[in-house]
Amino acid sequence: MTTAKVFDGHNDFLLRLLRNPANRETTFLTDTGQGHLDLPRMQQGGFAGGFFAIYISSPAPETDLMAQMNNPPYALPLPEEVPLSEAQPVALAMAGHLKWMERASDGQFKICRTSAELRHCLDNDIIAAIMHIEGAEAIGPDLDALYLFHDMGLRSLGPVWSRPTAFGHGVPFAFPASPDSGPGLTPAGKDLLRLCNRMGILFDLSHLNEAGFNDVAAFSDAPLVATHSNAHAISPSSRNLTDRQLGMIRDSDGMVGVNFATGFLNADGRKTSDQGFDAMLRHLDHLITHLGEDRVGFGSDFDGAEVPVKLKDAAGLPALCDALRAHGYDEPLLSKISHENWLAVLERTWRD
Repeated sequence: MTTAKVFDGHNDFLLRLLRNPANRETTFLTDTGQGHLDLPRMQQGGFAGGFFAIYISSPAPETDLMAQMNNPPYALPLPEEVPLSEAQPVALAMAGHLKWMERASDGQFKICRTSAELRHCLDNDIIAAIMHIEGAEAIGPDLDALYLFHDMGLRSLGPVWSRPTAFGHGVPFAFPASPDSGPGLTPAGKDLLRLCNRMGILFDLSHLNEAGFNDVAAFSDAPLVATHSNAHAISPSSRNLTDRQLGMIRDSDGMVGVNFATGFLNADGRKTSDQGFDAMLRHLDHLITHLGEDRVGFGSDFDGAEVPVKLKDAAGLPALCDALRAHGYDEPLLSKISHENWLAVLERTWRD
């Protein structure tokens, strides 16, 4: 296996820290074999950086939704909106965990605010972190908190994590299903989009329903980016993107990060993880056909999803890169997919 630099569009590592703050030193600084990410496995696997998501969990459901997702077809109900008063303290705590990671790493991990900082980190083997909010419940419709989070390092934001917010509506978890599942951005959501454009904050399309996607395409002056989504034509999950949406992303010079979650990779929608990389390769081939080789990357969903067993965790990224080579992807294309395309679209979006 050959290590390549991999920049990743999405992970939920901060949620692991939030759930076990007393052991965060062990969770981040040592290889415990738990979850998908920690500093040693990032370094071992060539994980050069990525989007670290601030995400507010929904209350635990009374039924086992994961079991239903293992037995398609399914159509799961969405949780209720999380109030600002509950979301904001949690988001601040997670931002604090990310700042702690920077301090605890002894110079091996850095929160990046500019494209120049990103490139410096990749050139010097420093793991480059982007602060990302997945579901904007912590912002509030007056948008004042966006300025504060931006000062803390926020450079990417998704208005929804599937459940509704003051800003828009996400796709329910359903298979097989269309992403066309309800109304689009609210007036507050369009205000949030415009302010993100002005501030150079990436506006993430993953989890947003089709009407919301269309609103972003109509009102945004930035590239359209889905940080962790797959091809609906290969796996007809509501979370995946149709060919029409892919064409709109291509025309905006945007980007899609391939999600490693098996339930969004597999053609039958099941979350089985005993397969190799074949499903991921089918999605990559389809996305490259519809987007071009300059607009596709990785969006793993590490620590937030079940991934193929042959990958296992961040230390398995060299095996994925070797699978792409064996599939016929040459080194220039592999470099684009593994990190160069992400850096390029962030330069176009941040405009710094």
